[in-house]
Amino acid sequence: MKGPVKNFLVIFSIFVLILFVFSMVENPLEKKEKVSFQKFLEQMDKEEISSIEIETGGKLVVGLKNNTKEEVFKESVVSLSELVVSYGIDIEKLRKIEISVKDSSNRGILYNVIIPLLPVFIIGGFIYFMMRQVQGVNNRAMSFGQTSNEDSDKKKDKKERVTFVDVAGAKEAKEELQEIVEFLKDPKKFSEIGAKLPKGALLLGAPGTGKTLIARAVAGEAQVPFFHISGSEFVEMFVGVGAARVRSLFAKAKKAAPCIVFIDEIDAVGRQRGSGLGGSHDEREQTLNQILVEMDGFDPNIGVIIIAATNRPDVLDPALLRPGRFDRRVVVDLPDIKDREEILRIHARGKPLQEDVVLKEVAQRTPGFSGADLANIMNEAAILTVRREKKIIGKNELFESIEKVLLGPERKSYLMSVHERKVTAYHEAGHALLAHLLPYADPVHKITIISRGRAGGYTLKLPLEDKHLHTKAEFLDDIAVSLGGFVVEEEIFKNTSTGPSNDLKQATHLATQMVTQFGMSDEMGPRIYGTHDELIFLGREIHEQRNYSEETARRIDREVSLILDNAKKQAQKIILENRERLEAIVAVLLEKETIEKDEFVNIVGVPKSVPSA
Repeated sequence: MKGPVKNFLVIFSIFVLILFVFSMVENPLEKKEKVSFQKFLEQMDKEEISSIEIETGGKLVVGLKNNTKEEVFKESVVSLSELVVSYGIDIEKLRKIEISVKDSSNRGILYNVIIPLLPVFIIGGFIYFMMRQVQGVNNRAMSFGQTSNEDSDKKKDKKERVTFVDVAGAKEAKEELQEIVEFLKDPKKFSEIGAKLPKGALLLGAPGTGKTLIARAVAGEAQVPFFHISGSEFVEMFVGVGAARVRSLFAKAKKAAPCIVFIDEIDAVGRQRGSGLGGSHDEREQTLNQILVEMDGFDPNIGVIIIAATNRPDVLDPALLRPGRFDRRVVVDLPDIKDREEILRIHARGKPLQEDVVLKEVAQRTPGFSGADLANIMNEAAILTVRREKKIIGKNELFESIEKVLLGPERKSYLMSVHERKVTAYHEAGHALLAHLLPYADPVHKITIISRGRAGGYTLKLPLEDKHLHTKAEFLDDIAVSLGGFVVEEEIFKNTSTGPSNDLKQATHLATQMVTQFGMSDEMGPRIYGTHDELIFLGREIHEQRNYSEETARRIDREVSLILDNAKKQAQKIILENRERLEAIVAVLLEKETIEKDEFVNIVGVPKSVPSA
């Protein structure tokens, strides 16, 4: 018996029981006064009674001519007429009264059968439900090794299926996966010439780039079942559960073939074996071993495609990556400006936009954003529009949502003192002026001293085009721009605050990378210093191996300090030579709090031309 039917029967039984109980309860609105039999005889003698209803047990319900009712009890073994005659009342007066006898046979069954059995029903029902709970626990305990996933697209309408049309950008990834779609649609076309169906495809990319969406789109294009499970769902505290769930998952997939099994975050179970702290026979490694065995065990032409996704391909076990298991490695990159515009158009569906909104401008302001970030921007813009009681999303809401995603919401309740406000204005003006005058720095789009997130103010710098390669000249200018706030505070106020702490952190990190990772130091030469071992404890990397001596470490420190010192001197020189421009920027910031790109160019002049790096 299915769950909904059982629930209906239980509810119906309870409803019937309530009706029986209420049927036994007298109507509280019909108040009946209990009187003595002597008074009853007096009322009969005075002809004040209009009707008498005789019930079981000698009970009389007396209806008076004034429309009231009374209750009288007599001896149950003697009839009413005999009692009336014995008390000397004229029998003709009794004949004038309407007398009826109530049929209490149904009520007798209610009293004699149902009421006695009611406690038995209650206790029996309680025991039944307790046994069901215990049985459910036992079933769950015995089904630890079973996967609970089902075809996630089974109940969806065909119109709601995700296809490649719903995936903007990622052209190379879609082309690579299109062959899998063709395999699933018409495997005979490939088997006739000896081509085997690929067993697996590994999607590699940063978080939010749409790996899960692309996998679902493959299933939608091929119109096959789609099983979705996370790598962490295989691992339980009980030994062997993960391996059992892998067997259960592949058994279901074989029955539903052709189909796609998508394992998200496969690095949760697919890390290199023997690299953990728990020994070589822990639960995670058993699960990985079972996945490897299962992928080798089924016929490649059966039609089961394993698609896995991860943003940590460097930690995966080599046995998982070899051909015959994951035959395809598909890289899902962050979208470029054209792809970002397409993604914004998809997420703008159903959202009314003002006529002056150009999504290409939004795409230009979002370099390095993933598809999930862009979806969040459109959603935040819609929420902001509702908050402002507007019906159409405007350009201001879109641009403000970008800054909210980048830095956090505005802290309107955060009030700075006059001195802090002035220091913040000079700090941000220093960043903006250096970014405007240094040839390889990104141009300024906005400056503000309005606090947002953890930042007291910020300077928004955006590149003119997407960059995939960066030069030494660009890094040096970026370090100088980062030190701009620190230099200005030191020159103007002859003192420094805690404001530039994050800027110093970024500048130091970038200078260290130039020396140790990018080979951009003439002193240290083209070499990488230091390697990281994948020794993981509580999710953190805790071991960094030095492949150089202490003397080399001192040379690295000197070279990093030299880069930072040179960048500081460069920033000081530009600030001193352009003091008037700096003061002009600060004056407008203190007055308006925010300066947009066009107004900033009017203050400091035409932007510099970028030489070839």
